[in-house]
Amino acid sequence: MAERTSWTELMVAAQAGNGGAYRRLLGEVGVWLRRYYMRRLPADMVDDAAQETLIAIHQKRSTFDPSRPFEGWLTAIARHKWIDRLRALKRAPSGHLTDDIGVDDHERAVVSATVLEDLLRRLKPAQSQVIRLVKIQGYSVEEASARTGQSISLVKVNIHRGLARLASVVRDDDDGQ
Repeated sequence: MAERTSWTELMVAAQAGNGGAYRRLLGEVGVWLRRYYMRRLPADMVDDAAQETLIAIHQKRSTFDPSRPFEGWLTAIARHKWIDRLRALKRAPSGHLTDDIGVDDHERAVVSATVLEDLLRRLKPAQSQVIRLVKIQGYSVEEASARTGQSISLVKVNIHRGLARLASVVRDDDDGQ
């Protein structure tokens, strides 16, 4: 398996005008930010804090120094946005606390992920691998080719055949029920 591209490399590519690298970077950073804020803020503030931080990253991207690690730069921005949120919490009036603490139901997401994994296991490994990279993780066909060692043409063929096979499996499962 090929080595994962670092956020520093993605940011350097983004600063050079690579939109795909920038979209991928923001997607991966967005997931990290939600986890970061989930441990530090009330649940109803997590998405707003993550979005606000992504906007700050976008606005300050020209200040990133490619000779330094991206993670340190990102953490500094996230920490400042977290502190801003804490200050806002202090100023906001607090509501009445109840004994009911709402917990999100993750059943649908877990079932969907389990079904998807089962479907992908039914494919040839090369098909499953490129579908995961391109259709789920958002890599380009060229990046998937580089990561898997498959030619660009083979990546496209494996995606096409794999998706056709998945459609057939789903159709057969629906007919059987």
